[in-house]
Amino acid sequence: MKPQVTAGADVLLVDDDPDLLKLITLRLTSAGYRVRTADSGETALAALAVARPAAVVTDLKMPGIDGLALFDAIHRQHPTLPVIILTAHGTIPEAVSATQRGVFGFLTKPFDSQELLQKVANAVSITGGEAEPAMQSTGEWRAGIITRSPRMEDLLRQARMVADSDASVLILGESGTGKELLARAIHRASRRAAQPFVAVNCGAMPEPLLESELFGHARGAFSGAVAAHKGLFQAANGGALFLDEIGDMPLALQVKLLRVLQEGEVRPVGATTPIPVDVRVISATHRDLDAQRAAGEFREDLYYRLNVVSLELPSLAERREDIPLLATHFLTKLAERYRKPVLTLAPDAMSLLVGAPWPGNVRQLLNLLEQAVALTTTSVIPATLVQGALREDAGVLAPFEEARKQFERDYLVRLLKITGGNVTQAATLAKRNRTEFYKLLQRHRLEPAMFKEAKPDS
Repeated sequence: MKPQVTAGADVLLVDDDPDLLKLITLRLTSAGYRVRTADSGETALAALAVARPAAVVTDLKMPGIDGLALFDAIHRQHPTLPVIILTAHGTIPEAVSATQRGVFGFLTKPFDSQELLQKVANAVSITGGEAEPAMQSTGEWRAGIITRSPRMEDLLRQARMVADSDASVLILGESGTGKELLARAIHRASRRAAQPFVAVNCGAMPEPLLESELFGHARGAFSGAVAAHKGLFQAANGGALFLDEIGDMPLALQVKLLRVLQEGEVRPVGATTPIPVDVRVISATHRDLDAQRAAGEFREDLYYRLNVVSLELPSLAERREDIPLLATHFLTKLAERYRKPVLTLAPDAMSLLVGAPWPGNVRQLLNLLEQAVALTTTSVIPATLVQGALREDAGVLAPFEEARKQFERDYLVRLLKITGGNVTQAATLAKRNRTEFYKLLQRHRLEPAMFKEAKPDS
């Protein structure tokens, strides 16, 4: 059977044999894939730092970082990225060891082309690359999530993988990181996408009102209940209910929520007859639920019911390479809202944004830019306006010498992404001269051109 191919899916091919690189590239390209190549494990890691592919195909025996060591390095950073290993030295013990460690596939050279293509097609499909439904392949399911961060891309692949199941998802992350945006994306990628998505903030209303909102109430259930009211569980029937700030839910309501999840039916306040509901629950919190469980503030049985799959959103400070992208996106939207020409940020203003601490995360960035758009009198937003909004000296990225050695590659990657591969600007930000900076790039096999070509996924 001819393997089904996702049009344009990216594959990273790693081999120290240039002839084999050309041969496999030709076969994968002919099958409809976009192929990037690397002649060593070190170069492959550099390529992965620029943009994450849908799958990796690597030789086993290579100088320096071999195939299994490369897989281990990939798996630590991107646990859902499928890796297929090719080798002319394959043995049964090696294959068993590789698959037990989580390697997606293991093929012995000379390999059958159709078998390789089928393996790649299967690998791409499990990470969300299948061709249907159309919304999932075009990226519409993740609309509004702007990123070029490898960490965010890995999180989105995990979200895409879990979307089609009915497993409860717990989204963790600081306030303002976009937890509801991720929850909506999961719903749009699921088989329930055509059904309602209903969101409620569990910490924004008092306990009696929250109970009525969630479960509904019968007529006359309490003073003022002049008519029966369907709760949010019934409103979300067939779809998904997003329980934001679940860590703020009172213990008494936690018991009732657990009963609904266990029994698949809801009993409105003041009613005697339960009503069956079919709802997928996605919850989120910025709190430490493990600490709350230990303190007796959150029920352990409810925790495990909600936390079938957990996804943790990084803070904005952990994805600084996304700040220029997000700022440009927000400025375009804000210009439309305020009926102004599209504004831009002065270079020193952008430097302030990139280096700011962002305790309020993406929400804080949006609020700051909205303030700047409302107050600016020019088409270019100056640093003074951004500085005033930040209310502190945010500074720029720290000098390179202060970066810890083991994060050297990540630091360089962030600089090159921020500057779009401009070595002069990157070296200035790092407070290094161009010669020293080029030596650092060579040490980590980073090519500036890779960053000029890299574009965020849709």
